[in-house]
Amino acid sequence: MKNKINKKDISRRSVLAGMAGVAGTIISKNSNGKEIQTSSDRPFAPNNPEKVTANQWSTKVGKRSVFEKYERHLRYSGTSSRSPLHQLTGTITPSDLHFERHHAGVPLIDPVKHKLIIHGMVDRPLSFTVDDLKRFPAVSRICFIECSGNLAREADEYTTPQIICGMTSQSEWTGVLLSTLMREVGVKSSASWFLAEGSDAAVLTRSIPKNIWNESIIAYAQNGEAVRPENGYPIRLLNPGYEGNTSVKWLRRMEFSDKPFMTREETSKYTETIKGGKARQFSLVMDARSIITYPAYPNTVEKGWIELQGIAWSGRGKITKTEVSIDSGKTWHAANLQEPILSKAHTRFRYLFKWDGKETIILSRAIDETGYTQPDRPTLIKARGAGSIPYHSNPITGWRLRKGGDVVYRVEDWG
Repeated sequence: MKNKINKKDISRRSVLAGMAGVAGTIISKNSNGKEIQTSSDRPFAPNNPEKVTANQWSTKVGKRSVFEKYERHLRYSGTSSRSPLHQLTGTITPSDLHFERHHAGVPLIDPVKHKLIIHGMVDRPLSFTVDDLKRFPAVSRICFIECSGNLAREADEYTTPQIICGMTSQSEWTGVLLSTLMREVGVKSSASWFLAEGSDAAVLTRSIPKNIWNESIIAYAQNGEAVRPENGYPIRLLNPGYEGNTSVKWLRRMEFSDKPFMTREETSKYTETIKGGKARQFSLVMDARSIITYPAYPNTVEKGWIELQGIAWSGRGKITKTEVSIDSGKTWHAANLQEPILSKAHTRFRYLFKWDGKETIILSRAIDETGYTQPDRPTLIKARGAGSIPYHSNPITGWRLRKGGDVVYRVEDWG
């Protein structure tokens, strides 16, 4: 027996279908996309029915699209450059956009001739070629590197995240654990420091304390390829979470000792004067910090929904929480943290909010697994004094959303 058609069901289905069509129209009008007209009786086709012809065939080395413009910002002295944080997504920095800092230019080093000498308080002083190092069991680690002077103190409203704190970048580093080489040379139990020396013209040297040794890596690869010259080719030291200058580039010598060596780079340099006529020395760990990368200068935004984005990091361990304020610091909200959340690594955060079009300031602050919370600028100055600010400065950074939609840097007084 055939099923009977219920006129009430037909009517109800028609109404629901009509409502769905209306709902779809409403959604499209609140979308970020642009409305288009399509015909229901034929497939939608692009305006140009011609096939896109090839501009070139395969090449040995790939490159970015000509429509994409990424570049580091060069300091006037030519001794450093900053990563374009406001243009990047995810957490890995492309190797050619990794920030750079050097004191006497980038040396040209033949990897075949290069050697790493390890001596001092050891049983067997040894030298290793780059190929020797590659024969040891390898490890890979994703972590950030940050210059201890990563702050643009003199900045106006028209300053990007790249200029504010673009001297931090993140890569996957591959190499041999320091602990593996320590076993090879037989480091004495009484040793508590080692001197790391670079092959650059400045012969940069830093004393490295024992508490980081288990994490230290002698790296020869970065993001799947050999370390770039400006980042230490053919080998560099990597001390996760420590200020960048301790991850000595173009590494050529390590000397173990029972005391620090008090080199130029840890006495007259990289030491901060603080209140009471004192100085902070060997303040090596980079504290928790965050930066909103969108919206930020030079972005413009429209009234409505905005996905705020940024990165947070800490040399103390994992980021456990990042809070954002969209009302000039009156209230704070937990942002969403994007996996993977790794120790001593950049972590991307996001927060969706609806902007009412009124002028406001947006802020972010990072909290790490030790409970350390990123301070605001007045708190930082009160704790250390203004003289300490050139190094290890991690104040909360703000962006001003103007009524017309322009976004500019919030300038603060250093006291």
